[in-house]
Amino acid sequence: MRIDFMTLFPDAIEAMMGQSIIGRARERGFVTIQTHQIRDFTTNKQMQVDDYPYGGGRGAVMQADPLYRCWQHVRQTAGEGYTIYLSPCGRTFNQQVAKELYAEHDHIILVCGHYEGVDQRFIDECVDEELSIGDFVVTGGEIPAMAVADCLCRMAPGVLPEESCYTEESHWDGLLEYPQYSRPEVWHDRAVPAVLLSGHHGNVADWRRKESYKRTMVRRPDLFARFDESKLTTKHDRKVLAAAKEELAAEMGE
Repeated sequence: MRIDFMTLFPDAIEAMMGQSIIGRARERGFVTIQTHQIRDFTTNKQMQVDDYPYGGGRGAVMQADPLYRCWQHVRQTAGEGYTIYLSPCGRTFNQQVAKELYAEHDHIILVCGHYEGVDQRFIDECVDEELSIGDFVVTGGEIPAMAVADCLCRMAPGVLPEESCYTEESHWDGLLEYPQYSRPEVWHDRAVPAVLLSGHHGNVADWRRKESYKRTMVRRPDLFARFDESKLTTKHDRKVLAAAKEELAAEMGE
């Protein structure tokens, strides 16, 4: 997996993407991440990348030409890639979109906008897809781009110890993850659920699955409404789901 960032703030991206799990993955060659300063591709002494919007209005718009020159450089040095512009107008990024992108593309170019956005002509000519990380607006595209990159990189072989590190997490199969506990066994009079201390792997797995169902039903009923129960092919799996529904009803006094 290779990811190239087109950005006005490469140091901010390097500071984050050079740390922790992703930083170690880069050092070991499991993923390649490069940043490209858009200002380096301007043609004026001021290294100007923005100008007033046609039609009037507040703010400024990132110009198409510096973006295009930077984009060309990335493609010439790293390959064509799949270009994504982080934008509140794009489709909403989620785990399913991440799985799709990871399966279909091994090189992604992330364009980080600023100000009032970027010249639409650059989007029309160079961008394959726009993505949004939610129905809100931030001051620049770096934070959304890093969120997308982090999500994609952690699926690359070698980044995490094994696939279960991400396949058992929230949203992978359309559900929220079960609660997690660590030492001590009792904290502030709150005890770890006894089943997690039992050493019985089957019971632990069933408890975790039930808690995943229950948490999703309570906190994200919209997600659970889309959960495909037909995928539960064994009698045991269907029994676990039924037990989760019964437990939740009892807990809520229904």
